[in-house]
Amino acid sequence: MPNIVLIGFMGTGKSAIGRVIARALNFKFVDSDQMIEEVTGLTVNQIFRKHGEIRFRSEEDLVLEKLAKGDHLVIATGGGAILNHKSMEALKKNGYFVLLTADPEVILERVSRKNTRPLLAKGRNLENVNNLLAEREESYHYYADATIDTSRQDIEDSARQIIRIVKEKWSYEKS
Repeated sequence: MPNIVLIGFMGTGKSAIGRVIARALNFKFVDSDQMIEEVTGLTVNQIFRKHGEIRFRSEEDLVLEKLAKGDHLVIATGGGAILNHKSMEALKKNGYFVLLTADPEVILERVSRKNTRPLLAKGRNLENVNNLLAEREESYHYYADATIDTSRQDIEDSARQIIRIVKEKWSYEKS
């Protein structure tokens, strides 16, 4: 079975859902943002503040290239990871991409709970969420093998749906 790569905007549930999927399939769960923090010794916010987005994307590229070589992984990518086409193509070689979506209002409500979203530092409002979504939408859909809307379902239901889709796809491709 390929790695399961969760892509999508911040607040769509990639990390929470990814953990449930990994447990159910006995895969290893990896959050690329957490891995960047472990490698650099800095939080994502600190990297953005001290070094800027370009440095963060460079660190993200290195982490994703390393993860692309792994097996039996559920990978929660950062919301903007899809902007790095080189890394996405590397992950795609052994990865099934699931795009997690949610209504902009739901995203805003979810991300407002934490102050760990540097790209919303300009303001946690619907306009900023919609602008970032619009910038990334084409890339999200370009890479997605499947799409799940997490707006109105809980983490476990979303995880079960993804597992079912991936298993169906994998058994079809094996036959």
